[in-house]
Amino acid sequence: MDRVKNLLEQIKNRLEELNKAERKVAEIILRDPQQATRYSIAALAQAAKVSEPTVNRFCRSFGVSGYPELKIQLAQSLASGAAYVSRAVEANDGPLAYTQKIFGSAIASLDAACQSIDPEIISRAVDLMIQARQIHFFGLGASAPVALDAQHKFFRFNLPVTAHADVLMQRMLASVAHTGDLFVIISYTGRTRELVDVASMARDQGASVLGLTAAGSPLAEVSTLSLDIPLPEDTDIYMPMTSRIIQLTVLDVLATGVTLRRGIDFQPHLRKIKESLLATRYPSEG
Repeated sequence: MDRVKNLLEQIKNRLEELNKAERKVAEIILRDPQQATRYSIAALAQAAKVSEPTVNRFCRSFGVSGYPELKIQLAQSLASGAAYVSRAVEANDGPLAYTQKIFGSAIASLDAACQSIDPEIISRAVDLMIQARQIHFFGLGASAPVALDAQHKFFRFNLPVTAHADVLMQRMLASVAHTGDLFVIISYTGRTRELVDVASMARDQGASVLGLTAAGSPLAEVSTLSLDIPLPEDTDIYMPMTSRIIQLTVLDVLATGVTLRRGIDFQPHLRKIKESLLATRYPSEG
């Protein structure tokens, strides 16, 4: 089932490996997967300007017996919502096109991230948070607002929580860390030198570091625990957003895990915080 769900992502990831003719087939499929499911093999070959045997070779290279089976798997991938398809925003896109592309990529990438994240690592991350004496959320650049959002979520757990996007403050806090402190370091690539240095400093002082970052990155390597997050962005021009949506969702997952682990005795505390906001809102109409 995983192979079916990820067929379009596999095609995208292997694009550079394919020969020139097979790459033309891949590009036609990735450009409009829905249309590809409606093509006959002759129509696809014509659209890609290749021969029908080339289409069959392309199918076999992805482990399917022929084009009819490939169309079935494409349809299943689209129906599952699991495939991340690169549909980059182009200069001539109108509002309908770029709206659909942005929403479609975000939805598909969230689903792909959900499939890839290990529940056991989530459980271990929740353990670190439950055991922490205080939690510091660090992020730079596009990850800085995510760290601030995490502070907003986690202060509700009656635990000292801070968020910092200033490298100097991050270094100072890491230099005076203690056992029982938890540093949650959020980085899309995990390759920002300042954040890797801060993580190492905190570990040297006996603190724990939870990395929300890319698998195998320098930050993941120096963290006590790395909650590996996929890298879905595929643009050098437009502002990245999908990675932040995934990071925010993962933090929601962790906050929910902490809430459930605290048990029903903690519910009155959360209710009290929520009720404190009632006086700040106009009553709803109707």
